[in-house]
Amino acid sequence: MKRRSLLFATLPCVALVWSAAADNAQPGWTWSLPSYLPPPHVPADNPMSETRFQLGRKLFYDTRLSGNGKESCASCHLQKLAFTDGRKVAVGSTGETTPRNAPSIANSAWRATLTWANPAMVTLERQMEAPLFGDGPIEMGVNDQNKKEILGRFKADPDYPREFAAAFPGETDAVTFGNVIKAISVFERGVVSAGSKYDLYLEGKATLTPEESRGKDLFFGEKAECHHCHGSVNFDDQFYHARTREIETPFHNTGLYDVDGKGAYPAPNRGVFESTGAADDMGKFRAPSLRNIAVTGPYMHDGSVATLEEVIDIYASGGRNVTSGPASGDGRLNAHKSELIVPIDLSEQEKRDLVAFLKTLTDEEFLNSPRFSDPWEKKPAERRAGSNLSNK
Repeated sequence: MKRRSLLFATLPCVALVWSAAADNAQPGWTWSLPSYLPPPHVPADNPMSETRFQLGRKLFYDTRLSGNGKESCASCHLQKLAFTDGRKVAVGSTGETTPRNAPSIANSAWRATLTWANPAMVTLERQMEAPLFGDGPIEMGVNDQNKKEILGRFKADPDYPREFAAAFPGETDAVTFGNVIKAISVFERGVVSAGSKYDLYLEGKATLTPEESRGKDLFFGEKAECHHCHGSVNFDDQFYHARTREIETPFHNTGLYDVDGKGAYPAPNRGVFESTGAADDMGKFRAPSLRNIAVTGPYMHDGSVATLEEVIDIYASGGRNVTSGPASGDGRLNAHKSELIVPIDLSEQEKRDLVAFLKTLTDEEFLNSPRFSDPWEKKPAERRAGSNLSNK
């Protein structure tokens, strides 16, 4: 990990266009990526195509996909915020809150696992079932009572039946939830951010300021050691692509909580422990990508940290001491805390340098790209048509 991280930090690179043949894509689809970002793994039964991508984009922004017609995928994943929502935790179609912060979907095609702490959630197709059909909490609010009605909204649309048929040729009835999931998954795989100032710097098209450069050296160096969990090209440590042979899926307890003095995190946000019940998995979460991190706050799995400055203070302290409230306890002493989380002697200038570097990971073109934008903005009435069903 260290060697790969340091190479990524320093090598100049050029943009490449990867052919469709190597990544389960239909003719006409190409990945226009920097040379250091190989094509992602794509399931053989859901190949990339522009037709499928554009259908998925429409569905991603369509509130008719929710049970009561009030919520779209984009309600919790706003492009201007790198497809996060700016809240501590997400809010579903019925107003019920989720226990966790909405993660960015940018570059999700390269993640070995999806969500914050479920090792079994390894494909976008599988992951999407949770917000669609889940009832604890309700997000999109799709259930057995309203499935037929929701599909009826799309079948009655003047364009959707043709677009589904084009995206899934040869199927007698292409308007199905299976195909809804496949189309949105293709869109999400195609949501790529690789045009930040730091990317341009790697390509020899931008120059870092002295402050940003010092922050880069700290980030990838052995003092701040950020690269141990955020050193891949995607600035995480679950980087997975079409040519990956060994898939690594580490999760980390970063010492945010210790509510009982024995290492416990507040329920229901107890990390991988929620899936395994193993004591050592208490408080373990996936390290998120830091791409576009300056616009994706608040931070951590529960949105409990407001600013990048606070995040750096916590890591410099080797964890967080919560001094009051039901979650009080000294996470710095958590028995399950990762050995990577130790106190770091950072000056105030070094902390500012790190923040300056992290801000170079913002991809302004990505945040404003028409390719990923809401196609319904100019015709919202069509999206609202037939969407008055209440959740049951």
